[in-house]
Amino acid sequence: MRHDLTDLRLFVNVGETRNLTRAAERTFLSLPAASARIKNMEEGFKARLLVRLATGVSLTPAGEVLLHHARAIFSQLECLNADLQPYTRGVKGRLRLLANTTATNSFLADALSTFLPEHPDVDIELTEKSSVDIVLALRAGAGDLGIVSGTISSDGLDVYPLFRDELAVVTSLTHPLASEPRVQFADLLDHYQFVGIHPDSAIQTFLEDIASGLGKRVNQRVHVGSFEAVCRMVEAGAGIAIVPRACAARYSRPQALKVVPLADEWALRDRLLCRQRGRDLPRFAEDFIQHIMRATQDDPSPL
Repeated sequence: MRHDLTDLRLFVNVGETRNLTRAAERTFLSLPAASARIKNMEEGFKARLLVRLATGVSLTPAGEVLLHHARAIFSQLECLNADLQPYTRGVKGRLRLLANTTATNSFLADALSTFLPEHPDVDIELTEKSSVDIVLALRAGAGDLGIVSGTISSDGLDVYPLFRDELAVVTSLTHPLASEPRVQFADLLDHYQFVGIHPDSAIQTFLEDIASGLGKRVNQRVHVGSFEAVCRMVEAGAGIAIVPRACAARYSRPQALKVVPLADEWALRDRLLCRQRGRDLPRFAEDFIQHIMRATQDDPSPL
């Protein structure tokens, strides 16, 4: 059986997109060439790898096995390139980092701003996902490192505690809730309109799921693009918002917002850095783990 790296990269892209056309585009192949390569792999392995559907493709059990090993091969190549970097010039390493909305909008920007200048030969591919999806991606080998909430099951992963954060309600100074010492999320859903970031963000999905479990919905009046914009809209009286306390401190102007704690247990969340258990990572990934742990040591609410 003779399969080159292009074959394996194509199959990884098929596994990630579940669409042969998009996988071919990602691999810089024409659709006929991609189809021919898949057919040659199936003939070489003497096993069917894909099931073609009206909406795309699905992987057979043999295809899932191939996808697992193909990802492992590219992971080993990353390690090879990283270990050879001290002896070469111009070779870039790539770290696939998965993080939820809170991480990407708070401490992570500062951590990356110091890590990247220290590692000019490393590129970071940062993708925002929910904690559940991050865990699934890490288990499948579709990411190198992930930052998740501590409420998520991390079976099969190595876990590094980072810090503890808190979701809180932010209101304008004149809002009726501004004088409350603490509020319940369920009570807010019946009476108030919310400002939030884009609907597909991890934190908005999390809050919608909590509301759905209560048999209610979030009355979302405005969607904006960042926590900073959320704070500005709340200051202007457009509604209330639920944001990480660290983001409220970062993006609100002094004496412009009132932060009201949530009484719900889920509002207090541990943040964890995760990796697939037993998986070798390039040296620069190990360096990043140490860097991000040092960067969060000064958090006001450490674990």
